[in-house]
Amino acid sequence: MKESSSPNASGSPLGRRSFLASASTLGVTSMMARDWSGKNPTRYPDPDIISLDPRFNKYKLGNTPIRRLYTNPNTLWTEGCAWNGVGRYLVFSDIPNNIQMRWIEDDNKVTLFRKPSGNSNGNTFDYKGRQLSCEHGNRRVVRYEYDGTVTTLADKFEGKPFNAPNDVVVHKGDNSIWFTDPGYGSMWHYEGNKGPLHHKESVYRIDDKTGKVTKVADQIGKPNGLCFSPNLDKLYVSDTGAGKNIKVWEVDGEKLKKAREFASMTMKVGDADKTGGADGIRCDVDGNVWASAGWVGAGYDGVHVFEPKDGKRIGQILLPEICSNVCFGGRKRNRLFMTASQSLYAVYTDAIGAHMT
Repeated sequence: MKESSSPNASGSPLGRRSFLASASTLGVTSMMARDWSGKNPTRYPDPDIISLDPRFNKYKLGNTPIRRLYTNPNTLWTEGCAWNGVGRYLVFSDIPNNIQMRWIEDDNKVTLFRKPSGNSNGNTFDYKGRQLSCEHGNRRVVRYEYDGTVTTLADKFEGKPFNAPNDVVVHKGDNSIWFTDPGYGSMWHYEGNKGPLHHKESVYRIDDKTGKVTKVADQIGKPNGLCFSPNLDKLYVSDTGAGKNIKVWEVDGEKLKKAREFASMTMKVGDADKTGGADGIRCDVDGNVWASAGWVGAGYDGVHVFEPKDGKRIGQILLPEICSNVCFGGRKRNRLFMTASQSLYAVYTDAIGAHMT
């Protein structure tokens, strides 16, 4: 279909490139000025949901806003959002405050869920509905059982404690558990307990049947968020170390192979190239990667969306805070939840999350 052009104020045509540039500028301005309290409505379409490429248009909804579901000045760093479909709630961590919280869909309230939490970071649910958490403070990956007890799934590798497990996902095919271990929770007392890092920063796999822990990748600076592609043939991992990118491996049974850069976290903001970091990441059913993004500022921080073939950035969701993690939830898995600094945000999309959470 031939692109149409619209006249600008001077009567000259406004092409797609100019329009997208204008939309980006509008998004930055709106993000800084908009009322996040919810008292005043957002004019549709929400200017902070931005198409950088026509391929993102199909996932945008013109009559929905980005909503701030929760914020609290006592919150320090929200992370690890995970959707529970049975309870219809979202669990997320406040790592420095050593707690987990729960946003409940029924009444839109946030309650204290677990204290202490072992300075938990990443959370997810397995395919039996049990919660898994990465505990910075205890340097372990745990599972909360139906009777309320806690099972330690992994706390050592080759006889030495982990650095500080960070994020975790479950493989739908064999129920194996994959997690990253960059060590952030042991680098300062703020998010755990300061201490030495005993291993090269790596990605690990826990066998569901035997409990055996295997190192599957260490060709990465600081492995952080991770997710599987829809058909489980790829594993994406964000690198918040020197790489400042998202890497991808081919999944070969219990192993990973053919590591490469999938997407760079450098993008042009205004007239300059800016490099931030991707933290938590999730795939939708079409294979697009939705990555939390931060540490740059207005026009960058929020969520970046990358198409699966070439890793091209096709869309953004701008937030007024650094975004730490994302997950799809809601009854149709079409609601993107975003933990960001001291707040929790959400937006409906026409994308569907690829896996449980």
